[in-house]
Amino acid sequence: MLGKARKDTPAITETSGKISTIIGPGAVFDGNLSAPETIRIDGTINGNCVCKQTLILGSEGRIKGNITAQNVMISGRVDGDLIVHEKLEVLSTGKVIGNVTTRSLIVDDGGCFDGRCTMTDPASSSAPMIGSASAEPAEKKLSVDENTASEDTSSDKKA
Repeated sequence: MLGKARKDTPAITETSGKISTIIGPGAVFDGNLSAPETIRIDGTINGNCVCKQTLILGSEGRIKGNITAQNVMISGRVDGDLIVHEKLEVLSTGKVIGNVTTRSLIVDDGGCFDGRCTMTDPASSSAPMIGSASAEPAEKKLSVDENTASEDTSSDKKA
């Protein structure tokens, strides 16, 4: 879906059947926010957000902090790192400044993503669980010989 603009946002209405928390336009929340169901943010959050379902950031929404959620749809601005266990969607008015770990990444035409992306395998359990203490994913390093390339998953590789 990279490079394709959408006239409407059906994904937002499909997954937002029950929005349990709403931060309205003009509202400012200072601190960490945690919710068991879908969150919609049209205001500003200065802190980390943990959502066990879907986090929807409206076009006027701003988050200055890290996000951990099952699915995330961004129309506003995020300054922080994201761990998304299923699908991250940056819509045409969305802007993400930070690193992302996700299984699926969609950036619409006009959307902005400035950071590093780590894609996780749905079959692997290397992605951190929602609310877990470790938010750093296991990284894979590529070591290159003269004629071969091999994958190394150890974090303490000596040159």
